[in-house]
Amino acid sequence: MLVQLFLIYYGLPQVGLKLTPFVAALAGMAINDSAYVAEITRGAIQSIDRGQWEAARASGLNYLQMMRHVIFPQSLKRMLPPLGNEFIQLLKASSLVSTIAMVELTRTAQLIASATFRPMELLVGAALIYLAMT
Repeated sequence: MLVQLFLIYYGLPQVGLKLTPFVAALAGMAINDSAYVAEITRGAIQSIDRGQWEAARASGLNYLQMMRHVIFPQSLKRMLPPLGNEFIQLLKASSLVSTIAMVELTRTAQLIASATFRPMELLVGAALIYLAMT
């Protein structure tokens, strides 16, 4: 993700597309995470037993109806745990955006700690906030 953030924030201006740190961070995290979410979704859909597909087809459902009413509800149950893990990973990886001038929780804690000379309390506080969110 760090390399993708660097390429988006520092590389795109070389070809004439300048992004704000927030937009670059959002794009980098979305591009990185979308591949994992797509793979989780694909795996969950493929894990549904062939009999379910055949039963839906035998009921006279077209592909979209089959996916909406039969396959996707069953897949969703199988997707939720890995999607939760992916969300937690994305939340932890959000600290990487400080490398492209985006101020986020960890960077804010570091800035305040350097101004107040109380790094331990602030960094532990930031860690507790991350812990509560995950």
